[in-house]
Amino acid sequence: MISTIITAGGISKRFGKNKLLVKIGNMTVIEHTILKFLELSDEIIIPSTPQTCEFIRSSKIYDKDKISFAQFGKTRQKSVYNALLKCKYKDKVLIHDGARPFIEKSTIQNVINELETKSAVCCGIFATDTIKIIDNSGLIIKTLDRKNVFQAQTPQAFKYDLIMRAHQMFAQRDDFTDDSSLVEAMGERVWTIVSSGINKKITTQADL
Repeated sequence: MISTIITAGGISKRFGKNKLLVKIGNMTVIEHTILKFLELSDEIIIPSTPQTCEFIRSSKIYDKDKISFAQFGKTRQKSVYNALLKCKYKDKVLIHDGARPFIEKSTIQNVINELETKSAVCCGIFATDTIKIIDNSGLIIKTLDRKNVFQAQTPQAFKYDLIMRAHQMFAQRDDFTDDSSLVEAMGERVWTIVSSGINKKITTQADL
C-alpha cells in the first residue's frame, strides 16, 4: 500500500504569497501536484495551512476517500512527522513537496518500483553547474567534482517503519532539510533515481 505525504505547510515567504494557490493554466500549483499522485497512491496525507486545506476541500479534484490532512509544523520536518502519524497504511511512504507540480508520473512509478527491493529511495538530478564550496567571506575553498554531485528532489520514498524511526530518533532537531538526510544520519543507505530535468520546485515568482 502506498501512502503519499504532500507537504503544503510553508508560508511562501520568498514568493510573497501562498505559491501553492497560484494558477498554472486552469489549476493551482497544489492541484497539479495532487493529481500526479492520486492514481498511484492508496492515501494522500497533506500537512497544510488552514487556507490551503480549505481550498483543497473545495477543489474539484478533492477525493474525500483518499485525501486527509495533518497539522502543519513550524518546520517541514515537523509537518512530515505529523503526517506520518496519520498514515492508515504503514507500508510504503512517498514524501513530496507540494511546490513541485511538474513531477512526471513515470518518475513516481520508478520510485515506487525501486521501493520493492530497497528501503529508502531519493529522486533527483546530477549537477550541471560547477559547484564551489566557499567560506563565510565568500572565498572559494574547494571545487567539487560535479559528476558525483547529486541534487536531491522529491518524491523520496521509504519503508514506513524506517522513516518513522528516523523522525522519532531526530525529533529534537530541526535542521534536516529533507527526509533522506534523517535516514542517512541513522547510518542507513539511501538509493538514488534520476528524474527528468523539469521537476522544478517553485520558490520565487521567477520560477513560474
